Amino acid sequence: MDPSAVAVASRSFSRNSTLRQELLDRYPRSRFNEAGHVLSGPALVQFLRGHDKAITGLDVLDEALFRAVPELRLVSKYGVGLDMIDLDAARRHGVSVRWTPGVNRQAVAELAICFMIALCRSVVPLAREVGAGGWRHPGGRQLSSSTVGIVGCGHVGQQVARICRAFGASVVAHDIRAYDDFYRAAHVTPLTLDALLEQADIVTIHVPLDASTRGMIGARALGLMRPTAFLINTARGGIIDEQALKHALVDRGLAGAACDVFGVEPPVDRELLLLPNFIGTPHIGAGTQEAVLAMGRAAIAGLEKGSGSVDLTSNI
Repeated sequence: MDPSAVAVASRSFSRNSTLRQELLDRYPRSRFNEAGHVLSGPALVQFLRGHDKAITGLDVLDEALFRAVPELRLVSKYGVGLDMIDLDAARRHGVSVRWTPGVNRQAVAELAICFMIALCRSVVPLAREVGAGGWRHPGGRQLSSSTVGIVGCGHVGQQVARICRAFGASVVAHDIRAYDDFYRAAHVTPLTLDALLEQADIVTIHVPLDASTRGMIGARALGLMRPTAFLINTARGGIIDEQALKHALVDRGLAGAACDVFGVEPPVDRELLLLPNFIGTPHIGAGTQEAVLAMGRAAIAGLEKGSGSVDLTSNI
């Protein structure tokens, strides 16, 4: 194995010239994903072989992958989502997984706020109507007058809360962890999930995808929401049951929704995507220039000990 080489599977990192050069300055024989798509299965195995260090993004690292690439000793995660990595399998195979939380919080939070305003003011359907020659004035509502419910109040959720409070909105939150100091300082009211869904004008999702959150916003949860409410997901696909969401939007059980993430990407349900009260974007939450650099530099730093990143496999 070449100690000057790192295998960079992440597409976003690989196509950023600044990050490429910064990595090459430290690891001059590094290899980048030039395929233009997420590597998986045998292609990912082949790409990682011969390397003891890797930077990965949306690539699936499971038991089979770690078994097939026994020389891999360290994975530094580009981005904050961890649902693509089997941490138990990594620990069994002696692979250190390094991760820096919160590096894309501002970018994702700003997209969530963008969705809130776009839904409140019907920006997307009205823009389409103007392009087609229409000129309606259906009215709307202000974010400042809304109650925003934040499901998941970690790094991104807290930043969303701060921005919403700056707008003047009321903010309620639900999380399995206690963030009492933050709630007091930011004037956020903690609620049970059911109470939040019942009370919020806008519900925005900021939880990780795992066994406990997969499908957590399904038909029952959607049925608790107000018919005038909006639902936003900039976290992970799979948290919202997309079929149940489509039915709620069609039946006007929900006023509108916006998703940057989907259970299958690219999404295949054209009926959902073409609904006039739905906004879909191609997983761009962390795609700002600033966030890409922050995530990439955190991943580079994570290749070395003492970088400030968290070793997720040291105490599973």
